[in-house]
This record gives sequence, structure tokens and C-alpha cells, in this order.
Amino acid sequence: MTVITQEFTYTMHGQGRMEDITGEIEARLRDSKLREGAVTIFVRHTTASVLIIENEPGLHEDTRKIWDELIPARDSWQHNTRNPGEDNAHSHLRGQIQGQSLTIPFAAGELLLGTWQRIALIDFDTRARPRQIVAQFQGE
Repeated sequence: MTVITQEFTYTMHGQGRMEDITGEIEARLRDSKLREGAVTIFVRHTTASVLIIENEPGLHEDTRKIWDELIPARDSWQHNTRNPGEDNAHSHLRGQIQGQSLTIPFAAGELLLGTWQRIALIDFDTRARPRQIVAQFQGE
């Protein structure tokens, strides 16, 4: 079995914005020349996540809205009160629940995503930041 690990960076703008990274993962899979296996996609940050989503603007807005309802931004979170200048406790909490990795199988050199499934990077933080993503392909 071959293992290929690649890293790349996206500049994100926070506030629950999403970026479709499917094309980037597909291109890296093609470049790997692997035909069968799985890719693990991991974001190296506690205030960002990766997820599978239908890439539709209304769904992006609904996703931001549900996170705002489930874990609202507020000054009273302990992370914010115990660390002067911090305002992103809700970003960490959202990241903990959504998670930092996905594993997707591939066959015949193609990701086995469903018709509407896309890989998205979501940034929960309160400001723009570069986000490092690791794609690790395992297969043959």
C-alpha cells in the first residue's frame, strides 16, 4: 500500500464561511496516480472543520444559522473571560462538534462521493486566517 501526504493552505474569512475544496482533493488524487483506497482530509486548526455538504448558497446560510442558534457567540464563555482579548470560544466549541477530519473512499481514481456531495472547509473563527489542510491518500 502507498501512502501520500500533502498539505495545502486556504485563506479563510471566518464567521462560518465555507469553501468547496472538492476540486483540490480531486486534483491531488489524480496527481497521486492511486486508483483504489481512501483519502483522509484533516484541517490543522481547532476553530475550523471539514464536512460533506451540498454546495448550495441557501444551505450554506442555513448551516451558519444553525451554528449561531446551537452555539451562539457570547462574551460569557469561559475561554473568553479567562483569556483577555479572546472572543472565539464559540468557534472552538463548534469545531469540537463538527470535527477536523473526513475519510472518503476512492475507486478507479475517483472520489466515491454522492451526486450532490462536496467537501467543504468551514471556518468558525471571528477573523480571517490561513488554514492548513492535510490530505493523506492511502491505496494502490
